[in-house]
Amino acid sequence: MRILVPYDGSEQADAALEYAVTQHPGDDLVLLHVLDFVEAGYSAAPEAALAGYWEEWYEQAESSAEELLENAAAAIETEADVETEVVVGPPANAIVEYIETEDIDAVVIGSHGRDGFSRILLGSVAETVVRRSPVPVTVVR
Repeated sequence: MRILVPYDGSEQADAALEYAVTQHPGDDLVLLHVLDFVEAGYSAAPEAALAGYWEEWYEQAESSAEELLENAAAAIETEADVETEVVVGPPANAIVEYIETEDIDAVVIGSHGRDGFSRILLGSVAETVVRRSPVPVTVVR
C-alpha cells in the first residue's frame, strides 16, 4: 500500500506521520508538501509586483519544502520506501488532485483542530480532503 501524508512541519503533521509509520508498518509512505501561492500573496512584500519576484519566491519555497520533507523522512524509522513530493496549489485541492492522479491507497492527515469562527473563515484542509478523497482518510489530532 502507498500511504499519503500531507506534511507542513506542524505538530499535527508530525503526529500524522508518526501515526502512519506505527499503524502502517511496511507500507510505502509519500510525504507531500503543498506550496500555496494564494497564502503567500497575502503576506507578500511590496516588491512582489516586481518582475521575477514570484519566480525567486517559488525557488526558495520549493528548496525549503524539499529540505523540510527530507528531514522528516530521515527522522522516521521504517523499512518501507519513503517518497517526497512538492506540489503547488490550494492545499486541499492539491492534495485531492494528487490522490486522484497518483497510486495512493490511503491518507493520514493532521488536523489543526480549528473550530468556530476561525474554521468558517479559514476552512479545514483535512475536512475538505475527507469529503473529496476517493480513498480512506484518517485524521490525526
